[in-house]
Amino acid sequence: MTERTKNWTASMSVGVVIRRTPGITKWVKWHTVPVAVLPGAEPADWKELRREGEAVEYHAATVPVELHRAEVEAYLVSLNMTPSSVFVILDRDDDNEIGGGYRVTKVTASAYEAQDFLDSGESLVESVPMPPVLAAWIDEFIREHYEEEAFVKRRRDKKRIDLKEDGVGDPRVAQEADVYRAPASLKKRWTN
Repeated sequence: MTERTKNWTASMSVGVVIRRTPGITKWVKWHTVPVAVLPGAEPADWKELRREGEAVEYHAATVPVELHRAEVEAYLVSLNMTPSSVFVILDRDDDNEIGGGYRVTKVTASAYEAQDFLDSGESLVESVPMPPVLAAWIDEFIREHYEEEAFVKRRRDKKRIDLKEDGVGDPRVAQEADVYRAPASLKKRWTN
């Protein structure tokens, strides 16, 4: 495939399954955690899938997973995790009582992007095992776009290391025995 005919991006819709269980403290009424993604799912808005006592699983939302050529290395990291994972990003939504105060914002296959959301501290990021269909789709995208960069050993510069090191050290240190003493030329300027 030539450079001009490659698709630089790809997108697939995935449904997010969220499990809601009762909280274990009096301050947290519900514990909400993503447990799975459904590749190619139809749109949904907190559709109940399964109930086991007080634990309920919902098809919370369907969002696109977008792949970009520039992030293939991050997708490779996600595929090589044990187990292979995608990341569900949840943001606060106090109006959403079913979701325990959270809403699905995004699903990403990029481990680096997930780390960026974690670093911001504003979102809840959970890893979810990647279904085989999604893993195969991402693997195909990586094979199409990944170009390993050749390792180039840095060449040492030709600087002479046997010369006197004048100017190394803290100029406030006045000891003659100090290897890192101030250069003599600078001392003369400061004392005048």
